Amino acid sequence: SGGPRTPDAVRLDSRIAREEVFGPVLSVFAFDEEDEALAMANDSIYGLAASLWTGGLARAHRVAPRLRAGTVSINTVDALDVGTPFGGFGASGFGRDLSPHAIDKFTGLKTTWLHRPE
Repeated sequence: SGGPRTPDAVRLDSRIAREEVFGPVLSVFAFDEEDEALAMANDSIYGLAASLWTGGLARAHRVAPRLRAGTVSINTVDALDVGTPFGGFGASGFGRDLSPHAIDKFTGLKTTWLHRPE
């Protein structure tokens, strides 16, 4: 576990497996058990988005909440809508953009107390 299973498999300790890549890149890791796949997916300082591909609705509902990512797309990638929050966990960002959940980032609340002596 953790090492390559074929000569051209991506190693879990390789740079492409450990760093956040923004580009048309696909790193594929083999696994035997669902828990092993979740451990590999969550073993990262990043947590912006995850994509889960499955033919089973029960598996989707079981695995998605266990993925440490701000957005989990099931059988798709980059699902995004202005009505839903967008952002990650860990080194992938703080807070959320889009949606009403982001309003607090753009407002500054102030409390002012006034006591009028009689």
